Parts: sequence; C-alpha cells; structure tokens
Amino acid sequence: KEIMKIVIILTTLFATASAFVGPQLTNTNRYSTTFLRESEEDASPESEYRGAENISSLSSDIKTVFTNEDIAKILPHRYPFALVDKVVEYEAGKRAVGIKQVTANEPHFTGHFPDRPIMPGVLQVEALAQLAGIVCLNMEGAEPGAIFFFAGADGIKWKKPVVPGDTLVMEVEINMWRATMGIAKATGRAYVDGQLAVTVKSMTFALAK
Repeated sequence: KEIMKIVIILTTLFATASAFVGPQLTNTNRYSTTFLRESEEDASPESEYRGAENISSLSSDIKTVFTNEDIAKILPHRYPFALVDKVVEYEAGKRAVGIKQVTANEPHFTGHFPDRPIMPGVLQVEALAQLAGIVCLNMEGAEPGAIFFFAGADGIKWKKPVVPGDTLVMEVEINMWRATMGIAKATGRAYVDGQLAVTVKSMTFALAK
C-alpha cells in the first residue's frame, strides 16, 4: 500500500509539472519562429535596394558654384596635382566647400600602397590648401591664375584613411588676408561619408611676387 501511494504521488507530480512545462515550450517555439521570420525579412535584399535614380537624387539639392573648368581658370594647378574637382558652396572672401573624388587612377596610389591604396595625408592637406586658394585668388589684391606658396600648417590631425572610391568633402575658412603683403591664413577640414577624415587648425599662404 505504501508503495502504491508513492507511485500515485509521483504520477500526480509528473502530470502537474508537464502541464506547466508544455505551454512554455510551445510559446518559445512560436516566438523563435516569429523572430527568425522577422530577421529574414529585415535582411531581405529587396527591402534595402534603392536603385541608381534614388541614390543619385540624394545629391540633387547640391548645386555647383565652380565647375572643374572654372577652377582651372582660378588655380594654376594641373593634372596630376589638381585636387579640387568642384566647389559647391562659396562665400566670397570667407569660406568654401569643395569636392575631391578619389579614384584608383591617380598615380600616387601605385606606390602608396600597392596592396592597400590610401590617399597620402599630405595630399589631403594640399587639397584643402587649393580650396583655400580658390577663395583667396578671388579676393581684392590677388588675381586668378597667380601662385600661392604653402608657407606653413599647424594642428593637423588625420582621423580615418581616405581610399579610392571615397568622396572627400572639404571646407575651408579664411581667417586672415593681408593684400599688401600677400599673406593669408585659413583653417580646413574634410569628411568622408559624414565622418571627419582630416582637420587643419591653421594654414598659411604667401602670394608669389
């Protein structure tokens, strides 16, 4: 009789425990299936694909102020050292935003570096200097086509590599211009995909006499 009581008690406990465990496992499976289905939907290529027209339209509000041809009439630099493709914002005598499209066809990538092409940091600073030159050579006391010498640069910091395929969006601001001496000072920074790539606290230029 004692044995029968123990068997009955154990059977009752097992049945009770099964009654609680069963629904939890069923719910877990349902939630897991739903999560996997949502994850697959989120990862679907069709939900992310936007097409060329939509991607191209992202820059439709950006207007060109100086084209590549316009810049060639202002700066004396020529290929392979012309490093500003166009100017998209410009305040005369004050500041400008310019674009440099970085491509694998540029000769410095042959040696810098063969297996990991990176735009040299000094050329990033040079590109900023050329953008500053576009502003300065349109100011009173200077004239388009004149030569500016790079006289100094301070507080340079590089934040991320710039590689072929990147669009370097540059901004410079003229802090000082002494027309009688042909001296200018500017600050500059450049971004790739909204992330800061390089910043220059101070650049100094001297107009060739």
